[in-house]
Amino acid sequence: MKKKLPYVFPKPYWEVLKLDQMNRQQWEDLCDHCGRCCLNKLRDEDTNVVEYTEVACSLLDIHTGQCSDYCHRAIRVPDCIQLTPALLNEIDWLPRTCAYRLIHEGKSLPFWHPLVSGTMKTVYQQNISVKNRIIRESEAGDLENHVVYWRCLEI
Repeated sequence: MKKKLPYVFPKPYWEVLKLDQMNRQQWEDLCDHCGRCCLNKLRDEDTNVVEYTEVACSLLDIHTGQCSDYCHRAIRVPDCIQLTPALLNEIDWLPRTCAYRLIHEGKSLPFWHPLVSGTMKTVYQQNISVKNRIIRESEAGDLENHVVYWRCLEI
């Protein structure tokens, strides 16, 4: 008599593929839409320390925490960085919970990530999103006056 083997679930794509092996949809789905990469950041020239501000890119909707023109962002905001697998070796300012950074470092996605939880609600419930926590560039003035130390922004 043959023994029945338990069904083994395949691993999710982000645990199997390297970032540069993912197709465009898989790459885009990794983003948790927190909006933290769209915050203005300051780098101390002496210490090289990066600080986040509560000041959003001009395209970031302050009420949703989402880009209001994602498809045309690079045209409308010339210094907008389009993240790529190769660029991850150069960028040191992504938050420690960023899925791109985590996968690049060989780590797992957190329980609240939409690909794990199955819903965007967990991003908001865990206070990861910048939604309703940011101000517009046009209202900010000096960025130095808007540095924030939210736990979700730790680098």
